[in-house]
Amino acid sequence: MNARFHNKVAVITGAAQGIGRRVAERMGEEGGRLLLVDRSELVHELADELGVKGIEVLTMTADLEQFADCHRVMDAAKERFGRLDILVNNVGGTIWAKPFEHYQEHEIEAEVRRSLFPTLWCCHAALPHMLEQGAGAIVNVSSIATRSLNRVPYGAAKGGVNALTACLAFENAQRGIRVNATAPGGTEAPPRRIPRNSAEQSEQEKLWYQQIVDQTVDSTLMKRYGTIDEQAGAILFLASDEASYITGVTLPVGGGDLG
Repeated sequence: MNARFHNKVAVITGAAQGIGRRVAERMGEEGGRLLLVDRSELVHELADELGVKGIEVLTMTADLEQFADCHRVMDAAKERFGRLDILVNNVGGTIWAKPFEHYQEHEIEAEVRRSLFPTLWCCHAALPHMLEQGAGAIVNVSSIATRSLNRVPYGAAKGGVNALTACLAFENAQRGIRVNATAPGGTEAPPRRIPRNSAEQSEQEKLWYQQIVDQTVDSTLMKRYGTIDEQAGAILFLASDEASYITGVTLPVGGGDLG
C-alpha cells in the first residue's frame, strides 16, 4: 500500500458524500491524519468508519460559506494535530441548471456563494498555518463547467476558483506552499443523500439538465462520465509530494474535455 500521506495532516471539505468522501477514505488509507468537514451531520459517520481502520480522524460540521466557520475549522486542525499540511477544497456544486436568463437574482448569488466563497475563505484561513510552518499543499476542486451550458453562475464561480488557484500559487510558491486545482468533468456517483436543491424538478428543468449531461459526454474524447476514483486519484496526486514541482495548475479531469 502507498503511504504518500504518512503523518500528513489534511483538512478535506465537503467530505460527507461523493468525491470528498472518497478522497478522505483513500488519503486515510495512505496514512493521513484527517479533519473532515461538511455542513451535513452525515460527515460524522466517517469518524466511525475510518476509525475502525486505525485512521486518525476528526469530523466537524460547519457552514463554509461563512468566513468565521472556515477559520474555526483550520484552527481546530492546528489545535488537534499541531500542524496543517494539506487542504482539499471540495465544497461546491451546481444548485440549478437552466439558461442564464431564467436565473433569479438570489439564485445567481447562491451559486457564487456556494461554489466560490468556501474555497476563498478556506484558503485564507489555512494560509497562516502553512506559512508558519513554511510548507503546505492546497488542492481546489474546480470544474470543466467553466465552458458549458445552462450553468453560467456556477461556471463563473469555478472560473474564480481557477483564478484564485493561479494567483495564490504566484504569491506563495517561494514560501513553500503549492496551490493547484482539478477540474472534474461529469462523474458517476451514488445518489446524493442530501440533494443540493430539494425542490422537485419541472419537466422543463429536467430537459435543461439533460442538455448538460448530453453536452458533457459529447465534449469528452472518451464519450463517458468519469468515476469517483478517477477524480480522487488526481486530487491525491496533486496533494502528495509526488507533485512537488507542480503549482498554479488547474488539471482537467474530464476525459479529454479541457473545460
